[in-house]
Amino acid sequence: MVLLSQDEQDAVNVRRLLPDRLADALVWHTSVEEGCRACGTHGPLCVLVGSTPAGGTLADVVTRVRRRAPDAAMLVLEGTHTSHAFRSVANSVQGRADHRHSAPGEFCRNIWVALQRALAGRTVADEEIARDNAVLERGLSPDLALRTDGFTTAFHYAPRRSHALLGGDFCDVVHGDDGSAHVVMGDVSGHGAAAAALGVHLRLAWRTAVLCGRSQLEQLRLLERILTEERAEEEAYATVVSLVLSPHRRTLRMVTAGHPGFLYRHGGEVRWVEPPPGLPLGLFPGQGDWRESEMALLDGDGVVLFTDGLYEGRTAGGRLGEEGLLRLASGLAHLEAQPFVDALVRGVSLLTVPFGGMRDDVAVLHLSCDGKGGA
Repeated sequence: MVLLSQDEQDAVNVRRLLPDRLADALVWHTSVEEGCRACGTHGPLCVLVGSTPAGGTLADVVTRVRRRAPDAAMLVLEGTHTSHAFRSVANSVQGRADHRHSAPGEFCRNIWVALQRALAGRTVADEEIARDNAVLERGLSPDLALRTDGFTTAFHYAPRRSHALLGGDFCDVVHGDDGSAHVVMGDVSGHGAAAAALGVHLRLAWRTAVLCGRSQLEQLRLLERILTEERAEEEAYATVVSLVLSPHRRTLRMVTAGHPGFLYRHGGEVRWVEPPPGLPLGLFPGQGDWRESEMALLDGDGVVLFTDGLYEGRTAGGRLGEEGLLRLASGLAHLEAQPFVDALVRGVSLLTVPFGGMRDDVAVLHLSCDGKGGA
């Protein structure tokens, strides 16, 4: 709460009438400039205007403060005695007091009504912003459903950020013109909106590179260049794994940049596959030692990509880790694709929730190459 007045007695009188908690929160300024600076980024909830602060008329004070704090409740003090009546100069409180000397209770009620209306206005604005953000994030999220014969997908995506749809983890699937399936999974270091924005940049760049016919190594070089140009912090980096399933569904070509391995489902069993390692993107720009490798696939096989948020959580036996995740996945090998993904995430959650749960973004993408969604 901010008081703008050139009269120190106004500050004394207002503090005397306010409850202790509000009185402690009151900040008094004698000039419009100081008061506007006090509004900060989001502005105060309430601005009281006493005897016109030096440097402007009442209209000037109202205009300048309203420009800096459009959602604040603003009340003008009438009178120069210990008790004050108020009249509204903004949308926050309508009507005016007819008497010159209000009791302390009425003084506080006027402020309370103003604050309630200001908060209600901010709540409506916040809800509108939240809806717009959700629409924007949904528009930036990939469609991971692969609509083509011979391949099916199942997935789980959960950002760490509260009330958000996107995190620093990113994944995507593209069906090539030759019938192949291209898959990417990545993890931007750090958390928050900056990591999520960088993840969107990288995912869209990867999709564009695939559609333009770039090789997997060319894709990684392009992603690293974009990362180094777009990152907000010099130390930001990203891990990535890229897979290509051949049109005849017999070969899986893979390349990784610092990303963990993946699960390979075959014949009712699950095993861990660790492609040849390579440097994360942006860690040492221009020095990427990425290598392509291949493995054979059979009808009914599936691969499960994920980010490290899936296995970094603590359990009763310590960190879950790759071995713990593999043990859990092996017990679910009989399930089809989406039930497998759901049960895997649920199992990790149950193991880690007593110790803080999964504290990072989590992305899981299951790709089956038989069109039936099974292992």
